Amino acid sequence: MTTFLPKEVADGLEAARKQVLRKKSLLRVQAGLETLTVLKYWDGGFSVDLEDAPKLRGLVDLYDGSIHLYQCLIVASEEEDSEMRYEFKRNTLAVESAPLDFERAENAPVALIGRS
Repeated sequence: MTTFLPKEVADGLEAARKQVLRKKSLLRVQAGLETLTVLKYWDGGFSVDLEDAPKLRGLVDLYDGSIHLYQCLIVASEEEDSEMRYEFKRNTLAVESAPLDFERAENAPVALIGRS
């Protein structure tokens, strides 16, 4: 027995699958001024919808909602199931402050009060 779906039905099922993935995902990738929804994420990379995806390459930022998670160096790897897959060359955890280049003593004062 073979299963055959008309092209319109298959396209409708694929569109519904993508819509579910978009609604579930809060992950976003930002490249310059462009923001794209991440459909799938794994340790080595992520995928976005092929129709929305430009050929991204280089430095991008990965967000979970409004929380900046990673700064990533990426390269496009392949098209699969109407998704564009990107692989990480570098994936660095985003931090809110610059790292210290000296050791901070445990009993160091928080602030100094001076006389005027």
